Amino acid sequence: MVAFLKGQGQTVNRKRVQRLMRQIGRVGMAPGPNTRRPHPEHKVYPYLLRGVQVVRPGPVWSVDITYIRLPRGFAYRVAIIDGYRRKVLSGRISNRMEAVFCIDCREDALRHHGTPEVFNSDQVSQFTRTAFTDVLKREGGVISREGRGRAFDNLFVERLWRSVKHEDVTLKGYASMGELWVGLTEYFAFYNGERPHPSLGNQTPDVVYRTAIGGGAMIVDKFPRAVEGTPVPLRSTGDSSTAKARTETKAGSKAKPGQRRPAVSEAECTA
Repeated sequence: MVAFLKGQGQTVNRKRVQRLMRQIGRVGMAPGPNTRRPHPEHKVYPYLLRGVQVVRPGPVWSVDITYIRLPRGFAYRVAIIDGYRRKVLSGRISNRMEAVFCIDCREDALRHHGTPEVFNSDQVSQFTRTAFTDVLKREGGVISREGRGRAFDNLFVERLWRSVKHEDVTLKGYASMGELWVGLTEYFAFYNGERPHPSLGNQTPDVVYRTAIGGGAMIVDKFPRAVEGTPVPLRSTGDSSTAKARTETKAGSKAKPGQRRPAVSEAECTA
């Protein structure tokens, strides 16, 4: 604002602008400080899928929220996807970023598809609050969280959002929540039942869901590094030796001074 007024020929002090904006009830659009500070009551969980093979249906679920721009405001879509079959197990839509529609989506998935061994999500507040995590722990599921700013850690559902927006939302240009709800319901029925997936051998998620053949994924650690501890093994694989392999690879390659430290693992996945 000070720079703008200066360009208009008005010389004014920054503190004066702040005082006048407070008096008329105006605030800047930039985010305030500590916007990423975690809630003290929300437990932090590690990422458990690095180097894990998903070899049968059910052990790994991923959940995420995306936004969809409408002519008047935004809509928010949450979805839970099976990492083995790429099948969307449940989804909900809302015009407010609250935890209620996320909890409803989780309850629907648990009611119709049982409990996963590992439930992976990002660190948004809708997934970190106890109302969302307590039921998963009570049902015997293990909670996994992607690292901050690490979208590749939740690649299954991130790839889903790319397909949704490129193949449906961008082409149709929904004008209201009602149109969006109907359109996404139709698209996810198409996504699960008709759309062939290269990662499933050009089968549909519904076919892989019924036969339990042709799915799977390997969450590859492309940038190995020595870490303490090992990820929790899935019952479908029996063991986990990624930490040992990571240590051996790291021993033979050392970062040079001034060299950027590589990112941690990424998942190779195509819808």
